[in-house]
Amino acid sequence: YAKYVAANPGLTDLELRFRVMDRFDGVVQILTIAGPNVESIAGPRDAAELARVANDELAALVDRYPDRFVGAVACLPMNDIDAALREAERALDRLGFVGVEIFTDIAGKPVDAPELMPLYAMMEERGLPVLLHPRGTSSTPDYPGEERSRYLAFTNFGWPHATSVAMSRIAFGVFPRHPRLRVLTHHAGGMIPFFHKRIELSWDFNRARMGYDGDGAPLDEPPVSYYRRFYADTAIQGNPRALECAHEFFGPGRMVFATDAPYDDLMGERLYREPIAAVEAMDISAEERARIFSGNARELFRLDG
Repeated sequence: YAKYVAANPGLTDLELRFRVMDRFDGVVQILTIAGPNVESIAGPRDAAELARVANDELAALVDRYPDRFVGAVACLPMNDIDAALREAERALDRLGFVGVEIFTDIAGKPVDAPELMPLYAMMEERGLPVLLHPRGTSSTPDYPGEERSRYLAFTNFGWPHATSVAMSRIAFGVFPRHPRLRVLTHHAGGMIPFFHKRIELSWDFNRARMGYDGDGAPLDEPPVSYYRRFYADTAIQGNPRALECAHEFFGPGRMVFATDAPYDDLMGERLYREPIAAVEAMDISAEERARIFSGNARELFRLDG
């Protein structure tokens, strides 16, 4: 992680960050912490303290630079759900945050673990989103007997896979219990939009021919309908056709602009230039494009009041 920080000065150098933002008209940011998530590097007590410090710093940045940062999303110590609930309540109610962030596994536990349901209930009641970010490092090998992942497979393919697996746990383990919960997925919804017809066929075959019971999920709609409840961002670094695939799947009201800046080779500039160009090249209406660039985020994060 120290190497990542050194390679991405825009994470901490605000003047550099602002210079890059100024190259693109109208760009503002909603802040989240960079990796690692605190529960992956600290025990419950220290994670709670790290989350508190991080959130206080995010709040200070939003207060100091309101024309740059229109809101922040809370870091939570997810290895202590009681502490996470207290910190979420503090961040949302006292600091004015616009959502919370979780990762695709909670220190190895699934995102539909029973102890997490109070957090989802809280966010459903407040009508604010849970941001879902993938997790994984090169230290986890792709094959047994190796020491690490190679050729960046852990991030290029492992992260979309982790997102998709976590989405399946939320779709069938959380949404049936909390149908009004808003969850924003990173990287345009992982693998789900591209593979949604395979998902349909797989469920139909396994139910009709294999006796599959959906692992007990209490579904009132076709399985793919639960995946369509997610929101998705545009952070796939360009590719208008892929964005159109996600846009068609989730619908015009559920895609929000995001970039992954500053994680590129040009200090974040490339991660604005290419996604902006890709959204502009999508075969959609001007109204739908405006919703992606700002309208959907304003509604999702309640930025207009």
